[in-house]
Amino acid sequence: MTGTVKRIVKDKGFGFIQGEDEQEYFFHRSALKNIKFEELQEQQEVTFEEDEGAKWLRAEDIYV
Repeated sequence: MTGTVKRIVKDKGFGFIQGEDEQEYFFHRSALKNIKFEELQEQQEVTFEEDEGAKWLRAEDIYV
């Protein structure tokens, strides 16, 4: 799926992606594949795999 990085919480190492399906997906820095967390920008387009987390929908295997 494709989406846009909506919010990054730099000091905590996570953020949220707005998917093309209009859902919001939580991501952790460990899910990033070809970019460092510190280089990620809000409004950046990404592709990712959807996953069902305990509390939120999760984004895994995130590529820029």
